[in-house]
Amino acid sequence: MMDCQILPSHINRRIGQAMHDYAMLADGDRVLIAVSGGVDSLVLAWLLKFWQKKAPIHYTLQAVTVDNEFWRRHPGEVRPVDQISRQLTEIGIDCSVEKAWTLAEEERTCFRCARNRRSQLFDVARQRGCTTIALGHHKDDLVETFFLNMLYSGNISTMVPKQELFGGKLALIRPMAYLEKHEVVEIAERIGLTAVDNLCPLAGNTRREKVRQILAEIYEKEPEAKSSIFASLRNVREGYLL
Repeated sequence: MMDCQILPSHINRRIGQAMHDYAMLADGDRVLIAVSGGVDSLVLAWLLKFWQKKAPIHYTLQAVTVDNEFWRRHPGEVRPVDQISRQLTEIGIDCSVEKAWTLAEEERTCFRCARNRRSQLFDVARQRGCTTIALGHHKDDLVETFFLNMLYSGNISTMVPKQELFGGKLALIRPMAYLEKHEVVEIAERIGLTAVDNLCPLAGNTRREKVRQILAEIYEKEPEAKSSIFASLRNVREGYLL
């Protein structure tokens, strides 16, 4: 794997800006990186390792991947967790594998699976004494979640770059909140990271995918729409809401 010493300045600057704006990391933090195997979480792991070398603070890193064992339905398939662990080892981060908490077959919806995985990450962080969970969401994810909640949940909200939980005992951070998806992919290509196939039977047929397609059509007609929508998330005029 290529050991890239310098990120493009415009990308490096926005990562630093997001970390600064939301005070994402502090001296002594124990950071748990949630790695799904997608390009986003793999790039996040590399970025946190990259920043660890030059940051004026000391923080520790460990990674965890939650294995839903979908690979068992594909005989002969290389286990995704093995592909993930290999790449993280090359980055220099220890990765452990946690078997996903069991859900009944009829409960396996995207929402329930995501909520189950989130609760399990909280439990792993508590067991290991971690102060922070790092997630690989980026600008496109935040905009998509905004539309998902409006279209399907009837509320105006999104994921935030930093969220404190349990009375401040644990924080969720999203260091790539100011980056767009294509920039995350650009980083992956520069450093030689490869996304691991998502073997979930619902992959590619979710509400998020539908919203992504809707937004792609909007962006095609209005190229500046993404930046404007993202800016609106920090410019809420509450006096003009019901």
